[in-house]
Amino acid sequence: MFRNMATSLIRTLRIEEGVTGQPKVPGRIVTTVPKAKELRPIVEKLITMARKAKKISDAAAEYGSTAERGSDAWNEWRKSDQGRNWVNANSSALTLRRRAFSELRDSEAVDILFDDLAKRFADRDGGYTRIVRLAAVRLGDAGQQAIIEFVGVRDRVKSRKRTAPLVESAAQ
Repeated sequence: MFRNMATSLIRTLRIEEGVTGQPKVPGRIVTTVPKAKELRPIVEKLITMARKAKKISDAAAEYGSTAERGSDAWNEWRKSDQGRNWVNANSSALTLRRRAFSELRDSEAVDILFDDLAKRFADRDGGYTRIVRLAAVRLGDAGQQAIIEFVGVRDRVKSRKRTAPLVESAAQ
């Protein structure tokens, strides 16, 4: 159940126009409070894995090649020391990606996680999700509902402190 919920939460980030059944707001799902509390650490660990893989891939980029895959130049690069160094440097990022796939079992969700969310939360050290309790209870069993969403897009902005207008004295 949590695998499906995590996949649903991650897949809501990519909205395609004209397709029915798309979420109204990207990056959020509605569930019950206990389920949201259990889902939060699962999703946050996946995002942390994606962030680590992004750092590893960025470091391995120095050994990369600009040759087209499958061409003679690319084959030469793969057999060279630089190609072997790239494989060795990038292997732990591939391991993290495979671990994420083993938890989610959805390649599109893994792509979104490693491509979009890793870049989005590159500078953030934790707290990638928020749980907001809803006032409305679920019909049928009156379960307390909540929204679990990714932070950073619709965050509240602190407003300036308003000061009272100056009162002029009547003695002037």
